[in-house]
Amino acid sequence: MKLEWNIRWSARLWTGLALLGAGMVAAAFAGDWPQWGGSPARNQYSPETGLPALVDPGQTKSGSEEIDPATTRNLKWAVRLGSLAYGNPTVAGGRVFVGTNNEAPRDPRHTGDRSILAVFNAADGGFLWQLVIPKLADKFQDNEGLGLLSSPTVEQDRVYLVSSRCEVLCLDVHGLADGNAGPFLEEAQYAAGPGQPRIEPGPRDADIIWRFDMRAELKVAPHNAANCSVLVVGDLLFVGTSNGQDDTHTRAASPQAPSLIALDKKTGRLVAQDREGIGSRLFHSQWSSPAAGEVGGRTWIFFGAGDGFCYAFDAQPGAQGTLEKRWRRDCNPPSYRVRNGQPVKYSDPEGPSEINGTPVFYKNRVYVAIGQDPEMGDGAGNLVCLEAGGSGDAAAAGTVWSRKDIHRSLSTAAIDPGTGLLFIADFAGFLYCLEADTGKSVWVHDLKAHVWGSPLVADGKVYIGDEDGDFTVLAARREKKVISETNFGGPIYSTPVAANQVLYVATQTHLYAFEVRGQAGR
Repeated sequence: MKLEWNIRWSARLWTGLALLGAGMVAAAFAGDWPQWGGSPARNQYSPETGLPALVDPGQTKSGSEEIDPATTRNLKWAVRLGSLAYGNPTVAGGRVFVGTNNEAPRDPRHTGDRSILAVFNAADGGFLWQLVIPKLADKFQDNEGLGLLSSPTVEQDRVYLVSSRCEVLCLDVHGLADGNAGPFLEEAQYAAGPGQPRIEPGPRDADIIWRFDMRAELKVAPHNAANCSVLVVGDLLFVGTSNGQDDTHTRAASPQAPSLIALDKKTGRLVAQDREGIGSRLFHSQWSSPAAGEVGGRTWIFFGAGDGFCYAFDAQPGAQGTLEKRWRRDCNPPSYRVRNGQPVKYSDPEGPSEINGTPVFYKNRVYVAIGQDPEMGDGAGNLVCLEAGGSGDAAAAGTVWSRKDIHRSLSTAAIDPGTGLLFIADFAGFLYCLEADTGKSVWVHDLKAHVWGSPLVADGKVYIGDEDGDFTVLAARREKKVISETNFGGPIYSTPVAANQVLYVATQTHLYAFEVRGQAGR
């Protein structure tokens, strides 16, 4: 299906950023995908089986947006989103949650530029409810047209996300259909925007439980957008703040603001924050999300920061509300930072980068790639494998292996525990298959288009979309084999999701659910 799209480079930053082990988040269904990366380890791997190898969204009927079923393959349902949908879907409790904008309004009372969290019935794609988020007056901190970038995290009857207004929100998974749970009771004013006439909510609107405004409480200044996917560990939420540079692109707007915080998940109260001064060293902004893993009997939080370092913090807050650093590792090779005795500029194609993808915790190691805003183009990158344990800041001591041949990347790694193979894409459009233990190259596949999202490994297959709208399925094994390629008619900037034997693929304008229909679809 050919879908019209018109996207400015300045608005196209946000796929995989938005551009995250197991058991820390309770899923309502065994096969749910309740958060970015499926689990706190953030490994883009799903144990789902019975997923389709061939998919086709179909063609629209002449003169309408209605899909002709005869032209589809393994399509369960499809729903219209807005015009810029960069968030990755999450699936929990029979519901699908996805971020978008308001270019296809579902409620005539909410018009104009808004960010939207849309919630659908996983069985048939039926619309359930939505969160309407007014845009900030400062368009540099909340770019026009961008929708919700955060992938929601669902735990039991609560939904946690970071809004485009740089707020951490806790929502009722049922919306207002079962009444207003409180203590937040100002949904009517929230949806309208500050100083605007109230818009009384109904049963298809969101029920906000609590709200934490990072701009007001912590002086955070997001760069272009806020995007973090919230991490739940016990009773705490770990959130990257998206603090960044000001509109001159020469200095941090709020260098003293924290980069990572912990909130009480029941009340939204600030519990702890990092005090590492990352804001004074960041290159551009901070669009990564935190991951978690158990190290030596304690849970550690891994965070890829805007200064190009990966940090490990103890999940248990320390004295005076401080997130205690266990180590930091520079993910940039020394030659990216200093050449011939002189600092290398951030804008140099061979210069240093921040971390935009999400660290992945796997077998007591952390895997993370460096990258930049896609507006900066292709350039030198690095994928590193770090020992999760240890302490201190000596990069060499914690690096197991690194791969400088992988270009700048927005991607998060997918590691198949059955084969030990790691899959990751770079922005230039190459999909890499490596040995996770050694970093040894197995194969490389040229997708021939920029890649904003991450690969998903599930059911012995690798699923990945690209900027040209091509969706490629490969065998997740040592011998490279392309199983199928399908064009979706518009760019795929998000990451595929597998849940309950259904494969979800989001383009800029539509969300598709695919399932095996007949032997031919396997």
